[in-house]
Amino acid sequence: MSFNDFGAATAWGEPEQQPGDIVRDAIRKEKILKEITAAQGDLQALVARLHGVQLDVDKLTSENSTLQMYIDNLTMQMAKRK
Repeated sequence: MSFNDFGAATAWGEPEQQPGDIVRDAIRKEKILKEITAAQGDLQALVARLHGVQLDVDKLTSENSTLQMYIDNLTMQMAKRK
């Protein structure tokens, strides 16, 4: 074994892969990729929902601000009448 062959050798204690292992690994990788793709879809749906909720929060905050100005104006008008 030359020094250049050192990187190609398997790690210590790691068994050589058998032909069936390659097929099993490919199936496992395909399953993992499908799970990742599904998780990405779920994440995109959550992000879309988050944006919708953020728009609702911004709208309600604006409405609350408008209502607070109305209440303040009414309070000032009532104070002037007394």
